[in-house]
Amino acid sequence: MAAPAKAAPAAPEESIPHTVIPGDTLERLAVLYLGESRQWPLLQTYNHVSDPRRLRPGTVLHVPTRLLQPASGTVEFVQGNVTLSGSTPVQAGQQLEEGSRLQSGPDGFVSVRLADGSVVRVQAQSDVQLRQMRRRGRAGSLQSVLEMHSGSLETSVPSQQESLRRFEIRTPTTSTSVRGTRFDVNVTPDGRTTTAVVEGSVAVQPRGTATGALLAPGQGVAVSAAGELGQPRALLPAPDLSALPAALHDAALLTLPLPALQGATAYQVRIARDAQLTQVVRQGRFEGPQAVWPVLEDGTYHVAVRGLDDAGIPGQTAQRTLVVKTQPIPPLAQAPAPSATLARGQGELRCTEVPGVRAYHLQVARQPDFIDVALAAAHQTSCQLALADLPPGSYHWRAASVRQLADGTLDQGPFSPPQPFTVADRPEALQTLQAQDRGPHVALHWAAQPGQTFRLVLARDVGFEQTVEDTRLDQPTWSSHGLPAGTYYVRIQVLAASGLQSDFSPPRKITVGGSVQDGSGQPLQSLTGTVGSP
Repeated sequence: MAAPAKAAPAAPEESIPHTVIPGDTLERLAVLYLGESRQWPLLQTYNHVSDPRRLRPGTVLHVPTRLLQPASGTVEFVQGNVTLSGSTPVQAGQQLEEGSRLQSGPDGFVSVRLADGSVVRVQAQSDVQLRQMRRRGRAGSLQSVLEMHSGSLETSVPSQQESLRRFEIRTPTTSTSVRGTRFDVNVTPDGRTTTAVVEGSVAVQPRGTATGALLAPGQGVAVSAAGELGQPRALLPAPDLSALPAALHDAALLTLPLPALQGATAYQVRIARDAQLTQVVRQGRFEGPQAVWPVLEDGTYHVAVRGLDDAGIPGQTAQRTLVVKTQPIPPLAQAPAPSATLARGQGELRCTEVPGVRAYHLQVARQPDFIDVALAAAHQTSCQLALADLPPGSYHWRAASVRQLADGTLDQGPFSPPQPFTVADRPEALQTLQAQDRGPHVALHWAAQPGQTFRLVLARDVGFEQTVEDTRLDQPTWSSHGLPAGTYYVRIQVLAASGLQSDFSPPRKITVGGSVQDGSGQPLQSLTGTVGSP
């Protein structure tokens, strides 16, 4: 017959040790720890004190934490999906009692302030329980224990001289305790626990062992899923954020380039409304060269970036401000097409109308940075700008929408992306032709510049309604190719490599089988003389 199974031993009850000093009484200790002198019998019973009036100095008594005054935390900020125990949504200003379990989704973040001023920032996809929140006496030190099942959290614990203050974070493998520090703890999907210290000191101890590590500022350590304590290591340095843009204007996506950092295998990026990062509105872990999120509403934010080393330990954080300005949206460019060439004195910039805006601001500059603006119009009621006075050259243009706010002030949105274009002089119309007499065949020649092509139109009438030939020529020459004898009229247009076109040349009269004449009836001069019949 099998022996009955033995029940597992109960976990020892958590308590605060107190070493008796001369003058101590149970009533005094009840006031000091429990807030009321009349609760001294509870201490007597728990510690098996036979004579409550005679406490021996040097004796260690224990005060169960369950007898301490309960404390609470306050939700200061919440973003995205954060619930209590997976069901009740968490709201800003909400009081959290001992035992509350916070669970955040992929877009979730919550900042909780404890009764002693400590701030706990629970990151996305985390599961954290406020296992113990008790206060020693009526206004004594806080006894806080957080149970972290998964995810990541950061803490700022104010420095206090009170030696009995307790702040501890427990993960499945590790216990982390602090006094006056800034640090974070992360439980990775594979069960590892990492700890990184920014200020103060942190004691990290694998659960169920007597060994541990004391981390100094700028150090981190990883504990494996099996409870093996790694060697403390220096945190990665803060990345250089000087290349990050000072402002973002994309109304569709919020995209940040990530700087290279030696030793980093990934990056943790957060965007918050405050420099203390207690109001995080975007966050994520990224391995690629950029971080991408849905766009934020217009405003000034704080970006925090740090690298993660090969053990997953986060490094030092770099921060800078970021302005998001996407409204009102800029108009879309309509004309000219990108990189188009406009004729001097005839060009015009046009863009789409944006509903609800009052005016448009258009700018033209030689360079895409618009440091030196060549032409500007800040209060255009329609989205267009004539370029009558712009000299030939290469340019860029952009446009912004301007709206009127409720208080009457004007609010300009971001500029559209710069569009390149060129202003050039139109080629001059052809004035001089040369012809060669070849009997019934006529050949025309004229002077040209490199890159020019030509359009030749041949017609039976001077109004060019009876077109015989309309062709494009790559060379400044043309022959009749056996046209029937008779009278014709020819005109030529110069086509520049830029796409600009000249006016047509004056009509020239051609008599096939006779001489070639201009529009006034005068004979054209060939290289050998007057063009005439064979």
